[in-house]
Order: sequence, then structure tokens, then C-alpha cells
Amino acid sequence: MSRLDIKTRDRAQRAVEGLYKDLERRIIASPPGQCPVDMAASFLKLCHAQSCGKCVPCRVGLGQLLNLIDEVLDLSEDVSLDTIPLIQRTAEAIRDSADCAIGTEAANMVLRGLIGFREDYEEHIVRHRCTESIQKLKQPVPCVALCPAGVDVPGYGALVYEGRYADAVKLIRKDNPFPTVCALICEHPCEARCKRNLIDAPVNIRGLKRYAVDHCGTVPVPEKMDDTGKNVAIIGGGPSGLSAAYYLAIMGHKVTVYEKRNHLGGMLRYGIPSYRLPRERLQFDIDAILSAGVAMETGYDINDVKNITELREKHDAVYISIGAHTHKEIGIEGEYSRGVLSAVEMLRSIGDDTMPDFLGKAVVVIGGGNVAMDVARTAKRLGASEVSIVYRRRRDDMTALPDEIEGAIAEGCQLLQLKAPARIESDEAGEVKALWVKPQIAGEADPSGRPKPADAQAQPERIPCHIIIAAIGQGIDAKSFEKYGIPVNRGNIKADASSGIENILGVFAGGDCVTGPSTVINAIAAGKVAAANIDTYLGYHHAIECDVEIPEAGSLDKKPCGRVELKMRYAGERGSDFEEIEQGMTEEEAKQEAMRCLRCDHFGLGSFKGGRELQW
Repeated sequence: MSRLDIKTRDRAQRAVEGLYKDLERRIIASPPGQCPVDMAASFLKLCHAQSCGKCVPCRVGLGQLLNLIDEVLDLSEDVSLDTIPLIQRTAEAIRDSADCAIGTEAANMVLRGLIGFREDYEEHIVRHRCTESIQKLKQPVPCVALCPAGVDVPGYGALVYEGRYADAVKLIRKDNPFPTVCALICEHPCEARCKRNLIDAPVNIRGLKRYAVDHCGTVPVPEKMDDTGKNVAIIGGGPSGLSAAYYLAIMGHKVTVYEKRNHLGGMLRYGIPSYRLPRERLQFDIDAILSAGVAMETGYDINDVKNITELREKHDAVYISIGAHTHKEIGIEGEYSRGVLSAVEMLRSIGDDTMPDFLGKAVVVIGGGNVAMDVARTAKRLGASEVSIVYRRRRDDMTALPDEIEGAIAEGCQLLQLKAPARIESDEAGEVKALWVKPQIAGEADPSGRPKPADAQAQPERIPCHIIIAAIGQGIDAKSFEKYGIPVNRGNIKADASSGIENILGVFAGGDCVTGPSTVINAIAAGKVAAANIDTYLGYHHAIECDVEIPEAGSLDKKPCGRVELKMRYAGERGSDFEEIEQGMTEEEAKQEAMRCLRCDHFGLGSFKGGRELQW
């Protein structure tokens, strides 16, 4: 008899581990609109199955907690609102007395649900149904539901498969007038809940859009509807303002965009480097928008109440979409030394074709978002001898997209994690000499789940450099609007979900100036919402639609198949110029990727609910 045996996984263990992976994919593919009470019960049942059985709170308590939630889901007349505080007390008792994290975290999950969707528990008990807000989210097509602009993803994917690229772009423009921009830089939230996750990996939706715009040629915009005689002013020529202008112009209104800078585009031009978004590709979308009949006036600065008043008097409605173009200060000693720049100002000057001189200089970038990655990679292209990215949290906590972080490192940027800027050292002439940082340690999690950085028991460190670029956030310059009477909350313009502003008729606002810095697709969606509601305010109800016929769904290929990823130019080659770094799919790859779509617009619930919105 042996004293020890080599541990090997038997067939049952291998099967269970496969089930774990299946479960992970199923959770990832959970679409919006699921009943949160039902989901809580399902997760709780899984937690109960994980219990080792040692402690009573976990072994027995989780079972009792599950029974209580099941009673709510049974929609019985015998269940009263008293069940909710009983669920809370039971969960608190388990949380406080269970031996390990299996019990405590299961109870915490239930308690978070009672805070986050208590009204759903109440709705089940009182009216025996899910809340109306959950029912509204019940969109049969997950990718469409998660696209802020509601773009018909399965539709244009099917058109790409058939080689109808111009029709694909027409369909995209029904909800998003920036198909080229989004094909290159969108953060593709539509992929997050793709049902293809149940089989292997989400469809590369942005890659399919990219193939369509790369091969569509010139696609004319829809004809304008009858002239309404109404005038609309758009303050700000970024993605939100231009989106609103495009749809309002098609509706037959006369639209003028007033832009402070020399060129339209907003942060698309003045915040995103050309190696990610080439200027000519951006201009392709802008030209299409202008061709709808949008007028523009660049160099128009809304800097006082008089200008705002004049615009309001000259136009029947005004849409404010000024974006987030101001920088936030670092707040440390020496930040006004020569050589300290803001990322916003640096990218803005590059947007006007004024390149800073970083040749042979050591550059330090402070921040961990996409803008920080952009300026770090730009500095490298401008000849910096070395580029260091200083971030006070861990790499896992950075808000930048993983691809952007990996791209910066591949191109030679150094990532210094858990280093909090302490002070800037300068010489007698006031020129930057070094950045002093205080080492950090990852501590307790904040409300977002990211560990809070705390000072570590270590000495400050000195990072020699010539240039320091602060990329720690952006703000909104809303002082003139506040003086006019437009409500401002914590620096952002206060508008409701319809983009309207309380007590000021005819004035609307949306995009970054309302939400704070966000993504391009969120800004586009805000412009679409504003256009619809401005049209209603002006006394109309024009419908935006697309007459492209969507191909019928054929038989599905449900066999696991590798996802096609977009390729990059070699890091050593791309890191020294501003040419586009990403390469599109081949025709073979595009067809294979389009074929992976499970056509949720037709199969399943999509066949009952129509699968798509034909107009808005």
C-alpha cells in the first residue's frame, strides 16, 4: 500500500470543470432584461451547491434563504411584503456567522440585490410580475440592446456576408452617422453579451463594421424630408452635436453647427491620435453628415451669456454638446513647472497639426485611462527617448482598454504601477527635472470594486524626466451656460433623459457635457435622442428609417469556431510613425466571422418580437 498517490483528475472531475467553463460562458451571455430576482435565486442555488456542509449558516441558512426567494417567485397570494425584511435578516445572519466566503459572499449577494432591485421583489409580491423597467429592457437581440445607439448589428452582419457593403453602411447610419469612426475606435459594448459566448467567443462586431466601411465606396445619405422652416443651433461640433445635426437635417429642419475650434470633430479630432483614427477616415463621416444639409460655423466661441442669448433668439431650438475639453490639475507641488503639460492640450495642438518637440527627451505620463495610453504612445512617436506611465493603482485597475495598455507596452512604454505622484522637482530655471512618487499598496476595495491605493511603508522614488504629461481626467467649461440660467451640477450641465433642460424650453443638452467624459458611441446615442426630442418639441414626429432589405436567416453554424481578430502592424514598425496601426479583415475572414452570428433577430424571442426596430 502506497503512502502517497499522484493526484490525477478522473473523468467526472474533468466533466465538472468543463461545466464550470460552460457556466462562465452562460453568465457572460446573459442578455439585458433578465428578472433580477430569478437570477438571484439561480446564483444562490449554485452557492448552496458549493457548500462544504460544515457550518449551519451555510448548509441550512442558504437553503432557507433560497426557499424565501422561491416563495416570492412563486407569485403566491400568501406571500406578503413582510417576506422582504425576513430575507434581509436571514441574509445578515448568514453573513455574520458563516465560517467562510462561500456563505458570507452568497449572503452579501442577496443583500446587494435587496438594495439594487428591491422594487422588483415588491413588484413580484404585490403585482406578481417583473417591474416595467425590466420589461422594457427585454430586447431579444443582446447586441442591439447593449449598443447605446441601438444599431442593427445582425442586419449589417448579414449584409456583409452577402457582400452588400454599401447597404450595410446605410443600415448603420439609420442609428449612427459615424460608421467609419466606430468601425475604428468604438469600445464595442455590443459584444459583451453576444450569445455566441455560449459556444466559443463573441462575434467580432467592430471588425465586421470595419470591413463594410473599408469596401463600401461612397454611400449617399438619405434624401431630406420636406422643409419645416424651423432653425436649430448645435453648440459643439463633436460626435454628439454632429449626430443630432445629421438627423435633424434629414428631418427637414435647418441646422447650423457652431464650433469653437478650426475643425469639426470634437474629441474625435482633438483627442484621438491619427494612428488610431486617421484624419481622412474621420472626415469621410463628417463630409457625409454635412452632405445632409448641415451648415457649420467654426471659430465660434460661446464665451458669454450674450452669445447664448443671441443664438437662442435666432433659432427655434438649441442643442448644447460642448464635450469635455478642459483638463484636471494634478494637485501636487511643482505642477506649474515648465515641461508639465496636460494631455488634453497636447492632443488639441496635435489636432491643429502643431507637433510638440519630444526628441531625445524622457517623458512621464500620469494616468491610467485611454487618454494616458494615447499620449504615451504619441510621445514615443514624437521621438521621446523613454516614456514611463505612472499609475497609482494596479494594471488590472486601469480604466484603459487592455488592447491599449498592451499596445503601449509593445511600443516601448514602461508601466510603473502603484506609484502615486508626490511632487515635481525642477531646476533653478523652473524646468522639470524629475517626478517624485510615493509607492502604494492595494488596499480595501472601493464601491466600484477596485482596491483603494494606500501609502506603502517605503521611501519616495525619483523618476528623472524632461516632460510630464497629466492625463488624470477631463472637465467641462460650463460657466457661461450657468450664468445664462442652465442648471449645472458638479461641473456638468444638468439635463433629463430626453436631453431637455428643466424650466428652459427649447434648450437641450447631451453628450460629455452632461455625463462627463464618456465613449464616442454614448455621445452619438445622446445626439440621436436629442434629435428625436427636438423634432417633437418643434411640433413634428418625423420617422428615421432605412429601406434596405435584410437577408433572411439561414441555417445556423453552431459548431465552435475561432473568432477572427484584427491584426496590428508590427510594434517596431508602427511605433515610429502616425500611420494607421490596425489592419482590417480579409474577405475570407469577414465572411467566416459574419457566418458565426446566431441571428438573434430571427431565432428565439426575436421571431416573436420582430427582432429589429424598423424606424425611430
